Amino acid sequence: MAFVHFEDVRKVYHMGDVDVCALDGMTFDIERGELCVIVGPSGAGKTTLLNMLGGMDRPTSGVIELGGRQVSDLDDRGLTLYRRNDIGFVFQFYNLVQNLTALENVELASQICPDPLPSAEALAAVGLEGRLDNFPAQLSGGEQQRVAIARAIAKNPKLLLCDEPTGALDYRTGKQILALLQDTCRATGRTVAIVTHNSAFTQVADRVIHVREGRATSVSTNPSPAPASSVEW
Repeated sequence: MAFVHFEDVRKVYHMGDVDVCALDGMTFDIERGELCVIVGPSGAGKTTLLNMLGGMDRPTSGVIELGGRQVSDLDDRGLTLYRRNDIGFVFQFYNLVQNLTALENVELASQICPDPLPSAEALAAVGLEGRLDNFPAQLSGGEQQRVAIARAIAKNPKLLLCDEPTGALDYRTGKQILALLQDTCRATGRTVAIVTHNSAFTQVADRVIHVREGRATSVSTNPSPAPASSVEW
């Protein structure tokens, strides 16, 4: 059984008298320990897919499973625990608490989880062992994103879910963050899903899912993913 399983997932938003179908029979699988890149243009359904997979919204119909557990049937409390315990989120704009240090930002997430990793260890894993006491304003954009990744890793999640993780970064720093995500996947065996519009990211992936008009138009595996340092965009 696949680690992540989407089967005929539909999501319809009701906006007055108009129904908007954001996902229209989305079907795909992701295996445990894979780096998966989910790529598509604006309006393809990427954000809705991320919301469904991250437990931030429910599908109108269809089945979503993570590790054999059916997420699509969870009630509100179940979804809260799922987001807290099973998913590590990395967003485009970091979402750090500005009046907390790097270490405190990571501890904020690890304190709510049943089996967290040591916060200082998570920061060391992303190369910030010397910046524990710095506030976000004292860090570069790339360093802030590293704190955000450390915060997600410290939760010890089953799935690391990244929404345009390099979108707010310059090219050089973006490559460093992409390499960090690839290295994290390889070193820990953690499943990582990157949602992006940047098709160049597909070169580093074990699995590539192309989405368009609310559907997975193609799913392919890459037997020889490229190192992130070699990717150009």
